[in-house]
Amino acid sequence: MILLEIAHRLGCTLHGDGSVEIRSVAGIESAGPGDLSFVASPRYAAHLATTRAAAVIVAPGIEAAVTTLVSDNPYLTFARAVALLHPEARPAAGVDASARVDPSAVLGEGVHVGALAVVGPRVRVGARSVVHPHVVLYADAAIGEDCRLHSGVQVREGCRLGDRVVVQNGAVVGADGFGFAKDTDGRYTKIQQRGSVVVEDDVEIGALSAIDRAALGETRIGRGTKIDNLVQVGHSVSIGEDTVLAGQVGIAGSSRIGHRVTLAGQVGVAGHIEVGDGATATAQTGIPNDVAPGAVVSGYPAIDNRAWLKSSAVFAKLPELLKRVRDLEQRLAELLRS
Repeated sequence: MILLEIAHRLGCTLHGDGSVEIRSVAGIESAGPGDLSFVASPRYAAHLATTRAAAVIVAPGIEAAVTTLVSDNPYLTFARAVALLHPEARPAAGVDASARVDPSAVLGEGVHVGALAVVGPRVRVGARSVVHPHVVLYADAAIGEDCRLHSGVQVREGCRLGDRVVVQNGAVVGADGFGFAKDTDGRYTKIQQRGSVVVEDDVEIGALSAIDRAALGETRIGRGTKIDNLVQVGHSVSIGEDTVLAGQVGIAGSSRIGHRVTLAGQVGVAGHIEVGDGATATAQTGIPNDVAPGAVVSGYPAIDNRAWLKSSAVFAKLPELLKRVRDLEQRLAELLRS
């Protein structure tokens, strides 16, 4: 595809030769002739003088010796360029001979069901969705249109996925929530989990993540939310729209996570907590109490990020400070005795 067409389709301003043929995309350091690259951070701007890329997506005001596509959001534009130049392959419609599709299931137009997949009773799969090999859809599950369920995914009974949902390999939607009642002898009785999971449109769920069903009612994942690998979402949790959960986040039952929240890697949220809209928790934060909208928190227990940064700078000096305090206390005691 020539660069002029790419610029037009991505809504960019072209500076340079629009007749250049672009065959692929690549990072700024490894790109060669025929590649389109990008610079989204000032730290990589120096590479514009040495890159071999045919063209580079840059922010306004960036000067370069190579041909450029100017965008207010180079990273987002690059993501769209990847989709444009390397569209994801889609399996042909149809059901593999080794798949098991219950006669009561309803498959929309253009659905693909891969080898050894199981589609249970009364399941509904929307048009153009792809069910890869070894996926299991339990009874009464509902999958929207243009979804992609990768191999090993399991969607449990009665759970619902919206349109354009992507579920990566091995994720489980709708396993039983972790609910047990203890008797006077210390033995546990399972609380039957009769609720469901609702995943709204345009959500992506990472590999080996688990979203538990509610005991009653529903666990809900809001539109556009992105969930990384190895994330645990407990029963009856509600997550708002356009929220990001990075790897190994754990959210205990009945917590409420707002819209446009960012929980970085290994953040833990206790049960029955509310995290307000637009809040951010940095990596390995532990959240035992509510977080106000827009707050940036760190550490355990979670405190304001700036306070945490100041505190963490002191941690390594604590043994020395403790020794100095004890020395001062001893000297003060000696002065008082004299």
